Amino acid sequence: MHGIAFDIAHMLAGSLVLASFVMLYQDRLYALLNVLAVHALILALSVAWQAHIQHAPHLYITAAIALGFKAMLIPWALRKIVFRLGIHREIEAVGGIGLTMLAGMALVALSMEVMLPVTAQADPVAREDIALALSVVLIGLLMMVTRRNAVSQVVGFLSLENGIILAATGARGMPLVVEISVAFSVLVAFIVVGIFLFRIRERFDTVDVGVMDTFRGGRQ
Repeated sequence: MHGIAFDIAHMLAGSLVLASFVMLYQDRLYALLNVLAVHALILALSVAWQAHIQHAPHLYITAAIALGFKAMLIPWALRKIVFRLGIHREIEAVGGIGLTMLAGMALVALSMEVMLPVTAQADPVAREDIALALSVVLIGLLMMVTRRNAVSQVVGFLSLENGIILAATGARGMPLVVEISVAFSVLVAFIVVGIFLFRIRERFDTVDVGVMDTFRGGRQ
């Protein structure tokens, strides 16, 4: 049973890394939001499996929060925001998609190189899951840095947060109060981001950060 538990846990964590790369590859907003929903669904399945193998029923609450908020509510609301803002165009990536994907692969290699030696004495399931979770976090940061669209930067932040949740659950679970506070902070952050995007659109008539930098330069 331990071998099966090990394989399934790493298959789900590896699938989350793969979904991060698919997200990094997208150049259209609606496709990106669809992948975000799949990303959160894989997270929910991974957390539910961790709840099963750790015999930690409270982690099922985390899985339900990930499924309800991150896989359904947030992608749906972001689609509504994109529709209301009238954003129907490609996402520009700094340096191009190819270089971004190569940078993502380098970050995965870096995560393995850094985390596996550090966690050598940890449980085998948690050890590799934490390394894969760090890969998800770094790819989320990469998306935030290389995408010029504010909505895609928000998606990068949400995927980064998924990696943090995966790491926390792989390290023998989170207390219930932490799970509830994470869900609440994500909800509040999402509301703030929605208001922020509407204000950007109202002020600059765009959510492209490159255009906003040009506007700022023109004012100086």
